[in-house]
Amino acid sequence: QVQLVESGGGLVQPGGSLRLACAASGSITTIYSMRWYRQVPGKQRDLVAAISKIGTKTYGDYVEGRFTISRDNAKNTAYLQMDSLKPEDTAIYYCYILLAGSEYWGQGTQVTVSS
Repeated sequence: QVQLVESGGGLVQPGGSLRLACAASGSITTIYSMRWYRQVPGKQRDLVAAISKIGTKTYGDYVEGRFTISRDNAKNTAYLQMDSLKPEDTAIYYCYILLAGSEYWGQGTQVTVSS
């Protein structure tokens, strides 16, 4: 059994910053990929950022250098630093991890960018 606990969401003004965290626990040996997705009602879930076990990073096109993904392998935790936030970044952000032969999703954390 694997659990993902997300934290760090909330309300922020345009131009502000938030840092999301995703802590994985349970029967974990190796996490091959840790990712953040986001979803707004009525739309598909989109990839925000991904980081591999060795630190290779991938970002969604709309990130435009504003977000940074990182991970602490010793703590099985991924982070998403979000700067210069825009109202269109408002969404539920989900953590995802890929293990050997299985995958898990977090419960989601709401990020709202509004003045």
